[in-house]
Amino acid sequence: MVLETEVKTITVKELAKKVLNHEDLFIIDARNTDDFDDWKIEGKNIEIINTPYFELLEGVDSIVDKLPKSKEIYVVCAKGGSSEFVAQQITEAGFTDVYSVAGGMKAWSEHLEPIKIGELKNGGELYQFVRIGKGCLSYLIISNGVGAVIDTSRMLEPYETFIKKHDIKLSHVLDTHLHADHISGGRKLADKLDAKYYLPPKDANEVTFNYEVINDGDEYTVGHATIKALYSPGHTIGSTSFIIEDQYLLTGDILFIDSIGRPDLAGKAEDWVGDLRATLYERYKELSDDLLVLPAHFMGIGEMNTDGSISEKLSTLYHKNHGLNITDEHEFRKTVTENLPPQPNSYQEIRETNMGKDIPEEEKQREMEIGPNRCAVR
Repeated sequence: MVLETEVKTITVKELAKKVLNHEDLFIIDARNTDDFDDWKIEGKNIEIINTPYFELLEGVDSIVDKLPKSKEIYVVCAKGGSSEFVAQQITEAGFTDVYSVAGGMKAWSEHLEPIKIGELKNGGELYQFVRIGKGCLSYLIISNGVGAVIDTSRMLEPYETFIKKHDIKLSHVLDTHLHADHISGGRKLADKLDAKYYLPPKDANEVTFNYEVINDGDEYTVGHATIKALYSPGHTIGSTSFIIEDQYLLTGDILFIDSIGRPDLAGKAEDWVGDLRATLYERYKELSDDLLVLPAHFMGIGEMNTDGSISEKLSTLYHKNHGLNITDEHEFRKTVTENLPPQPNSYQEIRETNMGKDIPEEEKQREMEIGPNRCAVR
């Protein structure tokens, strides 16, 4: 494929800023329709059309009437090559503000955007790292120059850059559970920055590495801040939530803004659905209504706050989240076990990677993670 004219590009970081700022965007997705239907760029003010690349090889006449004359046009594909060709075709058709998304959906899947959630009452800050293209959320607690990261994504550079910029000494790296939809970067980040890595032991029966054990009720001191572990099984048998300074509740994949966690990714749906109900209807019920819930994933752009963060008060979720308002236990079990979405892509390979049983090449890891997260009950 030879490009006769230079094509303008936009980075996924620049595009993410526009999405998080709720700008009006027009996007052409040039991937195959099956891939587009499975997973796409979403935003509150995004208009997106799907026209596969192979339909545009001879020109863009078939879509010209769909293209806006007075707006920027962004073209995305799987890896960034086909979108350059399509962007050039559109430019040659007379449109001036046309951009190819550099790196395509692969790069979109890997972008992390840090957003400040708030201050800690004893001094410090809490940041949420939004992986907008995958729906993954991770957290950095900072207090008195010391930091802790929870549910680290595979891409370490954003954390390392942020930590270096703010002169933070990383002390703790914790995972709420053994993840099955994305590869954890927790151990690697801890090794690189000389911190301790923590994992719930009930999720670690098959792991091949050493780790620090997370027990129910354990407290970790990070500067002047305190992180308290709350055993909260249901998504996995070891799932553990973290309460930060009696202000924030990090729920992992147990409770989301619009849904609840699925209990089947280790093939234990019937066994773990009771644990899930006990966590949601008993353990969390004993907590303060004022805790701000911060999950490890979000399911859609509609869950975003105006600043792009994902959060909601626990009391609000008990009022609005359907998964927290099924009074009959039999109905709850039926709802959870009969409304499970497809398994995440390569979920078993991802689990084995997070156990340390396999160390795939970087490109293979990217392929394993491509697509949306599917950690919630529908």
